Amino acid sequence: MSNLVAIVGRPNVGKSTLFNRLIGQRQAIMDNQAGVTRDRHYGYAEWQNKNFTVIDTGGYVEGSDDVFEGAIRDQVRLALEEADVILFLVDTTQGLTGLDEEFANVVRRSKKPVFLVANKAETKLENHYTGEFYALGLGDVWEISAMTGSGTGDLLDAICIHLQEDQDEDPDAGIPRVAVVGRPNAGKSSLTNALLGYERNIVTDIAGTTRDAIDARYKAFGHEFILTDTAGLRRKSKLREDQIEFYSTLRTIKAIETSDVCLVVLDATRGLEAQDITIILTAVQAKKGVVLLVNKWDAYEGKDQSSTRVFEEAIRERLPTLSYLPVVFVSAHTKQRLMKAVETMIEVYHARRDKLPTSALNDKMLPEIEAYPPPIHKGKSVKIKYLTQLPTHAPTFAFYCNLPQYVSDSYTRYLENKLRGHFPLAGVPISIVYKKK
Repeated sequence: MSNLVAIVGRPNVGKSTLFNRLIGQRQAIMDNQAGVTRDRHYGYAEWQNKNFTVIDTGGYVEGSDDVFEGAIRDQVRLALEEADVILFLVDTTQGLTGLDEEFANVVRRSKKPVFLVANKAETKLENHYTGEFYALGLGDVWEISAMTGSGTGDLLDAICIHLQEDQDEDPDAGIPRVAVVGRPNAGKSSLTNALLGYERNIVTDIAGTTRDAIDARYKAFGHEFILTDTAGLRRKSKLREDQIEFYSTLRTIKAIETSDVCLVVLDATRGLEAQDITIILTAVQAKKGVVLLVNKWDAYEGKDQSSTRVFEEAIRERLPTLSYLPVVFVSAHTKQRLMKAVETMIEVYHARRDKLPTSALNDKMLPEIEAYPPPIHKGKSVKIKYLTQLPTHAPTFAFYCNLPQYVSDSYTRYLENKLRGHFPLAGVPISIVYKKK
């Protein structure tokens, strides 16, 4: 990845607002509360025919013992290391603070091009307050308003001088997306980090640690995916009157809608709960491939040789119409069966994407239909002539017949079961439609 521009600074100076301004969409959660952004957040921008990647980071606080602020410091340092250009954001309305001075010492050590950006300079009066930032010794002060966009054009002109010409418009375009979803504290971030092999996302025992939907590239078995770690989805009755949690939920729902496969993470120590079922149904209704990952299997008490079978049977009993969803027992902590989970994810992705040949469909399904034809309805016989798979994102099969309006729901379930029995469709919701022939 090239042309990386990192936005850094102390808490609540408007980093996420500037990030959203540069990428042209409200991707990062913004709030007046400090510490909203925690993990590194990437987005893509274009200016003067140059494409570049923008990194949003959490607020840097030196010397704090807070568990989140310590983890955020690590994330900011990683962003500084990988960036080509650094935007050091300060707050014009607050003036120069001790936190700005401490962080300036960190920025100076990076040896990268640094732009000292005085944000929230919405009025001429506020522009007069930017002079004190020259004391940081980082050169010119760029006066902007991330909220209104004032001054950002001149800033981008200067940034582009330091950028190369070779980055694609959207390096992630066309790459399959996998959303890691589940209840709070099910181990989604730990699982994502275990798959990636490094600490991409902040992990704590505190529910709600992850707030944004965080993307990362992942390669395995000759395939490349974008893994999206998401915020935990709570029941509506558990949602606080909290703007941050509200937008976290929206980001998670969007991650599901834009994904190809959803890895639904279940907590083995708590079993399948009502909220897990809601999340699974959300992914299924969106016609996404689904793999159920029973995490924390290393911490499951009283395991014996039949534990996985008993646990899986309990899941199947609660989800009788979704028996086609594969279940893999994993541990993010010990990395148990992670590669099995990845293999299953790839199989589900191909089952959802690959088109089945019409000849194979008819060779297998027409004998099944002949052996058990649709029930007679109002004295009329339904004759199914042939079937084919339609060119849709999720598998949809069209059965051509003389009286499509008379095919019952029970017969549709029969056809679905036969399709799944003959073809590799595990983990994939399918649709069946009837067309007049």
